[in-house]
Amino acid sequence: MKGSHDLSLIRRQLCPDRKKILIVDDELDILQVLKVILEEEGYEVEATDKGEQVERLPMDDLPDLILLDVLLSGKDGREIVKCLKARQETRSIPIVMISAHPDARETALACGANAFLAKPFDSPFADYKRGNIKFQRQ
Repeated sequence: MKGSHDLSLIRRQLCPDRKKILIVDDELDILQVLKVILEEEGYEVEATDKGEQVERLPMDDLPDLILLDVLLSGKDGREIVKCLKARQETRSIPIVMISAHPDARETALACGANAFLAKPFDSPFADYKRGNIKFQRQ
């Protein structure tokens, strides 16, 4: 992620109003589809299948929103949310948890996620466009 981090900083300086979204999912197909959809919508998108990388976000280039799978290989997304919400630097980043298990909604919201989307979904930003998900940090 280091090389992409440098490029991301340059892009942010050139287009400061462009929102950055970080997608974390261990299903590579979902990562690719979400990345393409969101880039076509005009967002800067970073994608990873490694939950560990989310806990080490560079403080000088934080995302405006995180889409995070509830169950990642080797890592529980709910634990990642708790970790991010406990840190002063990252607690205001909106986190939308995603899962193929609709029953995960309650536990996702209970651990501190700002919103939940059940897979499969029509468009990850249908809720954003309706105003149900906000990009503003608190």
